[in-house]
Amino acid sequence: MAEKVKPRTMSVPDAAWEYLGLGKQAAYRAAKEGFIPTIRIGKLLRVPVKLMEEMLERAGGEKAA
Repeated sequence: MAEKVKPRTMSVPDAAWEYLGLGKQAAYRAAKEGFIPTIRIGKLLRVPVKLMEEMLERAGGEKAA
């Protein structure tokens, strides 16, 4: 049986929901404001999974002010 490969990018709404619990409108707003890392492929806006996970790891290590 073939091993299922995890995609390296996700749509903005899918990534925002899976990692942050955000809905579609909040997802695109967060991406526009730079809170969600994105890359553009033609007209398509995608979230690199590795960058999203690294961003969350860094945020988890920061201390609240």
